[in-house]
Amino acid sequence: MPSHILVVGSLAYDDVDTPYDSRREVLGGAASYFSLAACLYAPVRLMGVVGDDFRASDLERLRAKGIDLAGVEHAKGRSFRWLGRYNHDLATAETINTDLGVFGDWVPTVPPAFVDSEFVFLANILPEIQRRMLEQVRSPRAIALDTMNYWIERRRDALADVMSRVDIVTVNEAEARQFCGTHNVLKAARQIHALGPRAVIIKRAEYGALLLTADRIFWTPAYPLDEVRDPTGAGDAFAGGLLGHLARAGKLDDGTLCRAVLHGTVCASFAVEQFSVDGIERADIRAVERRVGELEALVTV
Repeated sequence: MPSHILVVGSLAYDDVDTPYDSRREVLGGAASYFSLAACLYAPVRLMGVVGDDFRASDLERLRAKGIDLAGVEHAKGRSFRWLGRYNHDLATAETINTDLGVFGDWVPTVPPAFVDSEFVFLANILPEIQRRMLEQVRSPRAIALDTMNYWIERRRDALADVMSRVDIVTVNEAEARQFCGTHNVLKAARQIHALGPRAVIIKRAEYGALLLTADRIFWTPAYPLDEVRDPTGAGDAFAGGLLGHLARAGKLDDGTLCRAVLHGTVCASFAVEQFSVDGIERADIRAVERRVGELEALVTV
């Protein structure tokens, strides 16, 4: 019987501007990107909150992929909205505006049918809520956590506490440097690992990803693409591929973690090829496996 993956995170609408194109009110949010990647590997259970303005058709897009939406709550008010702009290198988003909407007051409770989820992803939410989630899931085999600079600035101690209680921490390069107060990415990974997680993964955008465990350092380049259209959600698609592979493998050893990083990297490559979730939504597991093989060939003599 396949393992189940639980994700707790945002469902949102994004306005995205790049030097080459722009989109308005497209489906976004960490939980959307993560779920569409993870569901390629294993059944996904989603917890989030949406407002009155959230389109039923967008929920149907997720449901059509077999994602269990029993944990999605409906509240009066506006859904989470994000306005971001990218410069010509498409490496870093400048946040123009963030409207948390109903997400700002959300206090999630894990549905009884979800408490036995074997793999859990705590997306970018308030660290205190992430810790509350840890207390509600029964006996997960692995819990992964993501965060952002906003929480590092305002809730660093609470964030460090949650990091010490999970199995996998995934952060991007800028967040790792900010959290640890060092420019050296490897040193930052070691500092976070010292807090207690089994593995630390630092996402480095076009430079790939770094994995550190007690016994292994592993690095993969990004999957080479002819065109990147929208980097939004790449990190969450990465996490979806990562947890998806771990759930499918049912193991958490170093070798499996290394392959999971390859899968995460490839899922991120599909996400950035189109605006919104369109790229990862159109991916299938055969295409993912093909790119994983191509990525392996790039780093093997």
